[in-house]
Amino acid sequence: MDSIIDLITNTDESILYLMQEYGQMIYIILFLIIFSETGLVIFPFLPGDALLLSVGVISASTDLDVKILVPSLIVAAILGNLSNYFIGKYVGHRFMQFENKRFQSYLQQTQEFYDKHGGKAVAYSRFFPIFRTYVPFVAGVTRMNFGAFNLYNVVGGAVWVLIFVLGGFLLGDQPWFKDNFAFFFTLLLALTLVPFIYGAYKKWQSSRKKSK
Repeated sequence: MDSIIDLITNTDESILYLMQEYGQMIYIILFLIIFSETGLVIFPFLPGDALLLSVGVISASTDLDVKILVPSLIVAAILGNLSNYFIGKYVGHRFMQFENKRFQSYLQQTQEFYDKHGGKAVAYSRFFPIFRTYVPFVAGVTRMNFGAFNLYNVVGGAVWVLIFVLGGFLLGDQPWFKDNFAFFFTLLLALTLVPFIYGAYKKWQSSRKKSK
């Protein structure tokens, strides 16, 4: 558990540690983290955006090869969503009955996001934590057309990985970015929370109106 917390709060340092400890196995470890965050409904808390940005930055100044990272993490993101889609399609009804307030809250917010954006939610959700874990699950539960799902899945996964990994790689050698990486990293984490803060505010406003 401590290592997972370190990975979330000190992503770049954790990646460097894993590189030292496991060498070339780091590519498999990163693949499994991205796959699990997007593919298993029990792991929405794993780092996604932050991890991709960090590995991009690290690859700019270490032996971590961006030419291996980009295709392998795109595949991990695509396979993760496929896994979640089929979990939702075949056993989703059991998860829907899971009596956990946090899980049900995430599920409700995701359903609203999915209803609002339709099939495009599969691509859009890549850029929002929690949503990217639960949207493919909800798409499976509602039995979204598989061809349409996979189109948005592939496009969204590829764009997501390319933006963050290549963005980190291109900026990683810039002194102004390298010297202020902690600030940019924290800012990214804060921005990913905006949709949930806004959603909580809307619910609070709604509950206040109902109580009047």
